[in-house]
Amino acid sequence: MPFTWASKGFKMPIIEIPSDKTQLGSGFRSTHDASCFARLSEEKEMASKRILKELKDLQKDPPTSCSAGPAGEDMFHWQATIMGPADSPFSGGVFLVNIHFPPDYPFKPPKVSFRTKVFHPNINSNGSICLDILKEQWSPALTISKVLLSICSLLTDPNPDDPLVPEIAHMYKTDRAKYESTARSWTQKYAMG
Repeated sequence: MPFTWASKGFKMPIIEIPSDKTQLGSGFRSTHDASCFARLSEEKEMASKRILKELKDLQKDPPTSCSAGPAGEDMFHWQATIMGPADSPFSGGVFLVNIHFPPDYPFKPPKVSFRTKVFHPNINSNGSICLDILKEQWSPALTISKVLLSICSLLTDPNPDDPLVPEIAHMYKTDRAKYESTARSWTQKYAMG
């Protein structure tokens, strides 16, 4: 007889895993279910160790103009702060960034997005960032510290040839003064107070 668990009036059936390993249940073999669960648990434990090591390294030797750490109890969800680089239209701004680590980190890149609105060809209105090391150029040798430094560098030197916002990239290429003025205005409006 399957066991049920109740929380707030919702009952969720718990699927019984047959003791006979060859018997099918819900389309999966019990050995398959167990091995998948074990593999996921191992990956998440390995990711947790790596994330904790990176947190300690960040606390010991923080990157210039950046800080980062867990947003709460969940080690897989961090919040970072990036100070706008002095040699950019983002100077004086404080930009909040969300970092979500996947369970198979560092073999997959973290998902990093701006919470603060930014006028930039490589950052869209959802805060998504077009940065090669967060996509196809990700390597397990990279760290969150290196990612944050790369984002700071992207603020100073946009890549208009690989834009998330083509209109801003076009402005950056054809009317740099207007781009910098608009970026400075957004920084004052959204990242300074």
